[in-house]
This record gives sequence, structure tokens and C-alpha cells, in this order.
Amino acid sequence: MTSHPKDQGHCGSCWAFGAVESLSDRFCIQFGMNISLSVNDLLACCGFMCGDGCDGGYPLAAWRYFVHHGVVTDECDPYFDDTGCSHPGCEPAYPTPKCIRKCVKENLLWRNSKHYGVKAYRISSDPNSIMAEVYTNGPVEVAFTVYEDFAHYKSGVYKHTTGDVMGGHAVKLIGWGTTSEGQDYWLLANQWNRGWGDDGYFKIRRGTNECGIEQDVVAGTPSPRNVIRQISEEYLDASI
Repeated sequence: MTSHPKDQGHCGSCWAFGAVESLSDRFCIQFGMNISLSVNDLLACCGFMCGDGCDGGYPLAAWRYFVHHGVVTDECDPYFDDTGCSHPGCEPAYPTPKCIRKCVKENLLWRNSKHYGVKAYRISSDPNSIMAEVYTNGPVEVAFTVYEDFAHYKSGVYKHTTGDVMGGHAVKLIGWGTTSEGQDYWLLANQWNRGWGDDGYFKIRRGTNECGIEQDVVAGTPSPRNVIRQISEEYLDASI
């Protein structure tokens, strides 16, 4: 894992954060590329194919965006909401930013800042399959149902006990473990800033599909830009 929990601010961009943060880590794990990719690119430029921007989106569509369009670095296109807030329920809600397709720094080119995925896929809801995927390829993105008691989580292994449904949420799953009392859990990074939970992280019961945490798991394979360039050059050579 290379990136610490972030802050999605006043925007329902969890689906984009979960995808981009997982992909950034996979680039580091698989290719040694220590890069921070842009949530803003995905959030603003994927459009209706990914959902409704700050009003929610589709994790698998986000990973498909990486394959077809790539995503620039955070240095090129930083996240639009830098005000910070106390989650959950930041008010007022912010509208989805506009897609500009231009780096904020003049010395950076949008096209040259793109990093791509090779494929996007779902992972079986079987806990062993999820563990095998994380162990082999790195963090995955998961979606689950948030209840009121989750908003007040501080430490330990979360299990829903009280409160109404607040909505859906997507985060980065980075690992797993078992407590000294024998409770199996998943370890995840949230994006409600590091003041929430356990320094921004949380544990949730593993193996029982707690709050639907195991039923919608997605990920993708990253590709270094030099591979993309090599493929393009080979195609050009073959067409001469």
C-alpha cells in the first residue's frame, strides 16, 4: 500500500476514490511506480457512463474508464475540493466539477500524464477469492451499505448493530486478519479523512458478507505507459 486515507470532502465521489486509490497502489506493487493518480479526472470526465459524479457512481465503470481513457496524475489534475470537512454528511454538497482535460501546471501535458489499465473485472464474493486477488495483485474496490452506527466507528471490528441505512459507499480493501479473540476481519481505507475511524482505516467482519462488503468487489490490471507506447510502435511497424 502506498497511499494514506484521503478526504472526499463535500462530494459523493467514494466510487472514484476507491478505484483511483486502488489503481495507484497496484502501479506501485506491480511496477514499482510510486504515483498518485487523479480522482478528479475520473470524477469529472467519465460522465454518465460512470454514473452521477458527486451524486454517486459505478465502481466497475470506473475501472473500465482506466482501460479506455486512462487517468492522469494528481499533479496534473488535483482533486477539486481541498476545503476538507468532518465526515460523514458534509454539507453543503458540492456539484460535480467540469471536465477540463488540461493540466494545472503548464509544463505537464494531459495526454502524456495518462496511465492506463489493461482490463477491468469483478471478483467472486467468496472470501478466499478476494484474499487471493489482494495477495496476488494488490488492493481492490468494494461497495457496501452504510448504517448510522458505522459513522461513529472508532476501532475494533465493525458489525452493524443499530441505526438506519445512510446509503451506499465504496472504499479500498487492502488486507485481512484475525483478532486474538478469533474474529476474522477485512482491513480497509476509507476516504473520510484521517480524523475518522482508526486514522482513516477500519476493520469489518470477514466471511459473513457484513453490510454486503463481499458481494460487489472489482479491480483491474494496470499497464505502465512504456508498454502502451511499445504496443503502439509495434502496431505502426507492422502496418508499414
